Amino acid sequence: MKIIVGLKQVSARDCLLRTDASGRWIDETDLAFEINEPDAYALEAALQLKEKHGGEVVVLTVGPPRAAQSIREALAKGADRAIHIEEENLGRWDALGIATLMARALEPEKPDLILTGLQSDDLGYGQTGVVLAELLGLPHATIIMQVEKLDGSIRVRRELEEGWFENVEIPLPALLAIQSGITKLRYATLMGIKKAKTKEIRRVEAAGLAAATAPAVEISRVYVPHKTKQTEILAGNAQQAAAQLVERLRFGARVL
Repeated sequence: MKIIVGLKQVSARDCLLRTDASGRWIDETDLAFEINEPDAYALEAALQLKEKHGGEVVVLTVGPPRAAQSIREALAKGADRAIHIEEENLGRWDALGIATLMARALEPEKPDLILTGLQSDDLGYGQTGVVLAELLGLPHATIIMQVEKLDGSIRVRRELEEGWFENVEIPLPALLAIQSGITKLRYATLMGIKKAKTKEIRRVEAAGLAAATAPAVEISRVYVPHKTKQTEILAGNAQQAAAQLVERLRFGARVL
């Protein structure tokens, strides 16, 4: 069973973010980077399927040369090899463009299953996985919490609203978008880190996979939300003020 895992490198969550000179993206100078969290859970799901049923786990990444650090981390955790689509300027690609690059790179692979994270921690579109499935003509499902391999198909558990779940059987090959928290993430072992140095990383230039076209979606501005403060005095006695406070928390701030 060959499993492809889409993996994106994003800025670490504890980094202090600032907009760059253009105002269209963040300044990446001196930032630390890590594996996108939902993609890390997709990788873990793939590794567990490999441990149960055998096969191969291949990491697929679109990103600049620095993304090789996250690729090596995935290889150290147990992935067998990787495909790195090198693109220095990710900003010129939208979700459709990225999915097109991934689809072209996967043409010789013929995977049985493709796993992606539900969405990225930076842009949060939640589109790349399902667009990739459409380009490849594969059945797909999102918000996956559990994956079970059957004979020629898979059974998945999808998270719905208000604590409800849906169980669906999907024929293979297929694509799944994995939800964060599906299982506990593993750490790379010392032996895994050593083995990762010898594992194959096939590097492909993005320009060689698809001609640059105008994106359907462009980021025109990135900025820090404007913060405001407002003070309101609640009139009445303690009981009346408490009732007004609960109403504002429930319907205004929506925290109750």
